[in-house]
Amino acid sequence: MMGKQTGFMGGMYAVSEWIAKFSLTNLAWFAMNLPIVVLVLSLLDARDQGEVLILLIPIILLAPVVFFPATAALFAKAREWVRKDYMVENKSYWSYYRENYLQSIAGGLLFTLLWVIVAVDIYYFYESSTILTGVFLVTSILLYVFTVNFFATVVHVSLPFRKLVKRSFFITLGSPLLFGTIAVTNGFLLMVSVYMFPVIIPVFTGAIVAFLSFSAYYRFIIAVKKEEE
Repeated sequence: MMGKQTGFMGGMYAVSEWIAKFSLTNLAWFAMNLPIVVLVLSLLDARDQGEVLILLIPIILLAPVVFFPATAALFAKAREWVRKDYMVENKSYWSYYRENYLQSIAGGLLFTLLWVIVAVDIYYFYESSTILTGVFLVTSILLYVFTVNFFATVVHVSLPFRKLVKRSFFITLGSPLLFGTIAVTNGFLLMVSVYMFPVIIPVFTGAIVAFLSFSAYYRFIIAVKKEEE
């Protein structure tokens, strides 16, 4: 069978298989977020604060019901790849989308609110206080890792929403290595994608970020379980 080939051809097949998995899933994720993508691109061309505000409002309203469910499904596929569950179940992206929809929206409402608060604080203090601006920029990195860990947690364990948030928060603060891994790898990938190769954003960026983030998260969970045994 082709899947059992070894050597150069087997390696090429494995690489092409992973490229297909990442690209197809990322395209589905990007398609679900297309309304937000259009608004963000329009925001980059905004000419005044009034236009910025008009575009920001629908982005904020759409984030909990569009971005968060779509990204949770992306992380569910990443979990499948990391744990090699695809060899048993091979659920579709859309199955995961429906499966995690309600808790993803609940998380979206909470995290969108937190992001709005942090963004407003950065904007407000940007010209008046360098120190406070720095504090909120650091807070935004903390919130980013917290958000990523929430996505990983919501697709990995079945818990009430409050416990999911609590668990994600303590994981974020409980491992400097996990925190640094997610912050550095995600920051590097996003910078490369946005500033150097924006063409890969619809095809690979989200899937790679989810895969690497969940890989780090899963290694941390396994390490904690081994210590408890």
